[in-house]
Amino acid sequence: MLMRLPLMLARFLHNGRLRLLFLGLVVLLVGSILLTYKWREDVQFCFMGREQPEPQVIGPLTDTNVNIPRILDDVLLTEPKPVPGRSIFFHETSCHRPKRKRQRPGQSFDTQYNMLQLTARQSCAIESAALHNPNFHVFVLFAGPTYRHSDNNSQHQQPLIDALLSYKNVQLRQLNLWRYAKGTPIEDWLNDGKLFRSSYLFSHISDFLRFLTLYRYGGLYLDMDVVMLRSIEDVPPNFTGAESNTHLAAGVMSFAATGFGHEMADLCLRDFINNFDGSDWGNNGPGVITRVAQAICGTKDITLMLEDRKRCLGFKIFDRNAFYAVPWKHWRHFFEPQLLEQTLAHTKDSILVHVWNKHSKQQAIKVGSSTAYGKYAEQHCPRSYAAAGEYF
Repeated sequence: MLMRLPLMLARFLHNGRLRLLFLGLVVLLVGSILLTYKWREDVQFCFMGREQPEPQVIGPLTDTNVNIPRILDDVLLTEPKPVPGRSIFFHETSCHRPKRKRQRPGQSFDTQYNMLQLTARQSCAIESAALHNPNFHVFVLFAGPTYRHSDNNSQHQQPLIDALLSYKNVQLRQLNLWRYAKGTPIEDWLNDGKLFRSSYLFSHISDFLRFLTLYRYGGLYLDMDVVMLRSIEDVPPNFTGAESNTHLAAGVMSFAATGFGHEMADLCLRDFINNFDGSDWGNNGPGVITRVAQAICGTKDITLMLEDRKRCLGFKIFDRNAFYAVPWKHWRHFFEPQLLEQTLAHTKDSILVHVWNKHSKQQAIKVGSSTAYGKYAEQHCPRSYAAAGEYF
């Protein structure tokens, strides 16, 4: 058999189709390995480094190194801290990793930072919450070490960040996943590493954090693709919203910091652990709150949850008009001028609108155009809308 291998290999290589197939498989395999390595390298950089110190400057301060990036303050270590039950939370779990730059003379720090970035639409969501709820702190939590440029560095002006920080109740913070989970029911599960084997890592880290934050502090969690239309300060805690006749959504959730609300958050964390599926995008977010509510309410029928308030023991289920009046299949209604009046009328009683970023993120609108999303932004996040530039 070994004697025949050279002859078999020669015949194989002589066959053009087999040769192309073989080369294609080799290229595919090598490409897959390289992409996997690059993805894991990015994950390691963004989330899996347990601690990341401030960059160090060696030698005298100069105009070059005085403006090195500064790491955001940790939410667990910095005042003001979230007020339990009286805070609004957003999470940013993407990874903005710049290309490595050549170091200049006098610099002795690594320029490979995860820099603070927000889109105009993310800024709008945050601003609308701060604008309509001045008595709540609004915390924007960045998952992993996140840096911002020095305030002295005029080369890196960020109008959207400046617009947000003009609100006294907006706080930008970073968190360390492991320290954030320490002492909670999900600590051991996180250390096991199952989260980082997810096929939808960034989305599932977002799911993980929303339930963990509500367990830690209570308060209101909001997705980054909403626009708040009115205050929610006087709405009793412990609620979420229906997205359809079969599922609740996890994009807007509120739990009290103690009592029944804390028990709900605990149930959500434990459901997340017990039913986590890294291959299913929606199982670990809307799936969690749907399953927990079904258990609390004693029914899988969302119509019954809406009609019989007592059966959910004080946990309120808002109907679709409150947060999801425009379903995801009709996300384009926010962006089509001919549907402006229809969409505004359809959402006139909504507390907020959800614009389904997963589908709409590539749909830019020109600032000043007559679209429902543009009108919401102009009224409910005016500073972000003004800072967005030509397109929003």
